Amino acid sequence: MSENTMRWAAALPAVDDRGGALRVWARGWWSVVHLVLHPVVLGLHLTALVLLVVGIALVPVFGTGLLLLLPARLLVGAGGRLERYRLAAVLDVHVPAAPRVPPEGSWWRRVVLDARPWRSAGHLAVVCTLGVLGAGVVLALTGTGLAALAAPAVAGGLGHDSLSWPFGIPGTLDAPGPLVVAGGLVLLLLAPPVACAFTAVEVRSARALLGPGRREREAVLRRRVQTLTETRSRTVDSVEAERRRIERDLHDGPQQRLVSLAMQLGMAKRALDRDGPDAAREFLEAASGSASAAISDMRHVARGIHPPVLTDRGLDAAVSALAAASPVPVDVEVLFPAEQRPSATAEAIAYFCVSEALTNTAKHARASRAVVQLWHEAAPGDGLLRLRVSDDGVGGAAPAGGTVADGGSGLRGLGDRLAAVDGWLHLDSPAGGPTVLEVAVPWTAGGAR
Repeated sequence: MSENTMRWAAALPAVDDRGGALRVWARGWWSVVHLVLHPVVLGLHLTALVLLVVGIALVPVFGTGLLLLLPARLLVGAGGRLERYRLAAVLDVHVPAAPRVPPEGSWWRRVVLDARPWRSAGHLAVVCTLGVLGAGVVLALTGTGLAALAAPAVAGGLGHDSLSWPFGIPGTLDAPGPLVVAGGLVLLLLAPPVACAFTAVEVRSARALLGPGRREREAVLRRRVQTLTETRSRTVDSVEAERRRIERDLHDGPQQRLVSLAMQLGMAKRALDRDGPDAAREFLEAASGSASAAISDMRHVARGIHPPVLTDRGLDAAVSALAAASPVPVDVEVLFPAEQRPSATAEAIAYFCVSEALTNTAKHARASRAVVQLWHEAAPGDGLLRLRVSDDGVGGAAPAGGTVADGGSGLRGLGDRLAAVDGWLHLDSPAGGPTVLEVAVPWTAGGAR
């Protein structure tokens, strides 16, 4: 069984063996459709290849071939994009485009040594040869099979009792009608697996020639390592700043309350020893108030680290609590079921993004209303947790189309946390408003809960 056929079989729902084989065979007709479409795009591909070959041949002739290489390169690129689209639309095979990694040096080196158009031309050559050959074979199988199935009706209409193989038109080679029909059925049964074999080769060629090559993959990995190094450094700085903030909050809040509580208890003890219970009552009441205030301050600090409601009840309840506490009216729309929860890391990052956005809205936006939307977006892997926070305020938080780098330090810290888990943050806040903050974080970032 070909690679494509096995891939299709794995994508099908669980059925019994006979139903599964029948469904795989039926899906194979998509390979037939893909091959039959080859003659439609053959003109574009052949034009691109002919211009490329003639242009290369004429380069030594006073450089005249350069006039053909530019349109050839454009057509080769268009052909490669068309093939990626056809593979995705017909066969559901998604081939990512190779990122542009220009060679270092002069402009002609960057143009001539860019491997992408040459590799695309190689795939177009495969389509124009093996693909068109496969289209001819599949058309012959299906056409002959359909003609054989229709042969009895054709022969009966012409008044003949016997049929000629394989087209059913009376001739010198006669065969019984049931044998012709059986042969037609066999040809139609063979067409999908033969088409799958041809498209499997074509898919391998597309992934090898249209997708990222070794050089592009290495460049992507180098950029990834550089990004991770930078985000790690910024994340460490952000964690250190968060640690200092928590230390400052504890010092300014609960620690002062506890010091006051200790002093009041000491004064209550001395008053009790000196003047009796009535004199100590006032100090004990003050100490009780200090203890309650210390507990409240501790809860406030704990919510700033990680709110318990987020762990217990999820994003919907936690974001709703933020909206209820906001001085600006906030509408919350959570567009995934409460039982469908992302990882704890994704929830925490999304929560603090919403918290930072609503805090900025209350402080600076002069808005009359804000809207928070959260949803699960389909993407490779388990998808993305997406959120959007918008308000109708005065805007100006960043230049139009600006990113997190243009925003405040709070958003920059969140942007660093997002970059560390392959997420992103975009802030659009033109002067006069509205302000829209969009965030995406991998649904399973940080592992399972």
